[in-house]
Amino acid sequence: MHFDPPLQPATLIKRYKRFLADVVTPEGQELTLHCANTGAMTGCATPGDTVWYSTSDNPKRKYAHSWELTQTQQGHWICVNTLRANQLVREALDLGSIPELSAYSKISSEVKYGAENSRIDFMLQADNGSDCYIEVKSVTLLQQGCGFFPDAVTLRGQKHLRELQAMAEQGQRAILFFAVLHSGIESVSPAHHIDPRYAALLTQVQKNGVEVMCYGAKLSAEGIRLTERLPLATRQFVG
Repeated sequence: MHFDPPLQPATLIKRYKRFLADVVTPEGQELTLHCANTGAMTGCATPGDTVWYSTSDNPKRKYAHSWELTQTQQGHWICVNTLRANQLVREALDLGSIPELSAYSKISSEVKYGAENSRIDFMLQADNGSDCYIEVKSVTLLQQGCGFFPDAVTLRGQKHLRELQAMAEQGQRAILFFAVLHSGIESVSPAHHIDPRYAALLTQVQKNGVEVMCYGAKLSAEGIRLTERLPLATRQFVG
């Protein structure tokens, strides 16, 4: 994924009302950006961090600029636009750059499925008729040297795990795909200290056939791409 037109830098003043952030450009102009991230964004929105933003030419948008990346004062790169996770996975699927998923010939997005009225991010179909259901989650929370998910209690995420488990119990391939969009994260763990129900449910669905894949990414102001597979760990946060 290449950013075209190129992203522009600014310094973060503050994030507020979940969807808004005030920044100041190198020229001293203050801007309000749209923030497409409903999570806590812990460690991703520290005042003084460098924000990289895109600009839309859509005249109907109230806020023309969108917060895409954070370059932290510690040198980490983070993609805070959660919409990018699905786009990156789709790009990787189209290119066949996820070896574990390269055998499927058809890719569909946002397919209705399940007993809880869900939409799966991607449904893959092979020529032999087998299906694969993939739910994508963006991981950006780095704490104590590990990436944790989720960064806030997620009832929606719990529902997705139940839906994936139901597919696995029906004999279909079901995958929870963690797109790790933080350059400092080298492994992923369920966040027991944030959403213990989600963490317990993740352990349960794995026992019932749901696969978990974690892929890191190379991030820069020029673009993002998924790279290598990362390990799923079971780390306990020490508060």
